[in-house]
Amino acid sequence: MPNLILHHFDFSPFAEKARLVLGFKDLAWDSVQIPMVMPKPDLMPLTGGYRKTPVLQIGADVYCDTRLIARELERRFPSPTLFPDGNRGLSLALSHWSDTALFEPGAGLSMALTTQVPEAVLADRREFFTFMDFSRLASDIPHLSTQLRANAALVDEQLADGRAYLLGALCGWADITSYFALWMARTFVPAAQDLLASFARTHAWEARMRAIGHGRRREISAAAALETARTAMPEPGRGVDGSDPLALSEGDAVRVTPADYGRVPVYGTLVTLDTEEVAVRRSAAEVGTVVTHFPRIGYRIERAGSA
Repeated sequence: MPNLILHHFDFSPFAEKARLVLGFKDLAWDSVQIPMVMPKPDLMPLTGGYRKTPVLQIGADVYCDTRLIARELERRFPSPTLFPDGNRGLSLALSHWSDTALFEPGAGLSMALTTQVPEAVLADRREFFTFMDFSRLASDIPHLSTQLRANAALVDEQLADGRAYLLGALCGWADITSYFALWMARTFVPAAQDLLASFARTHAWEARMRAIGHGRRREISAAAALETARTAMPEPGRGVDGSDPLALSEGDAVRVTPADYGRVPVYGTLVTLDTEEVAVRRSAAEVGTVVTHFPRIGYRIERAGSA
């Protein structure tokens, strides 16, 4: 199997999710550092315009969004499992809660309070984070603080019976997807230490999560990653679910767009469409033919050229 290549930057909270999965499974992986803001000329040939972080590349297959990255790593490396004692559906469903209710107030506080985010990044995020009203961030600090604290309290409540991890004695995706937003808050929001100070159980759980580490990381160049894609062949698609409500067929020209923010459409030829994933085949001079994969939840799929 080709090497695992993670396109990311170290301060990305969503990339921290992927890095923890790699650490949890004790995997060797190659790291490509990408810019925090556009343009990202060495990433766009792989993704077709998708600009969110991180992106996992395996040969000529490109996996976008941490929800799908986690599923793909679980498929290829099932042990240790991200879903101990079952709980796969519930764990994956928690991604939406952590990506919105827990992440968004922390992101707002990061933009409003931190001194560590460069101005160029702030300017980029004003356009990118369409869920956030930058004109009222300063006045919203109390509200955002209460929302971060109230959602973090749910984590602390879940740990109240003395369990080590959110769903029991074993760590899994539920922990990783819940941890990343608190990692972001503690990294970028000075006030987070006081906001979360009373959650002793959560603090101890966070220490256990940090101890997982990031696996066996090696830095490589973006040029090497592009060459890897160019000299590889993408894996065959899984086909199209004939009962899917969109009534699409394998080989149709489609566009795939995030439904929340960063709504840049990716155009390609449909090779996979089911309840878990949508994947399109694309070509670019820098990489040849690649298949770019997205999770089904949270993405809009339309025929190319439709309004």
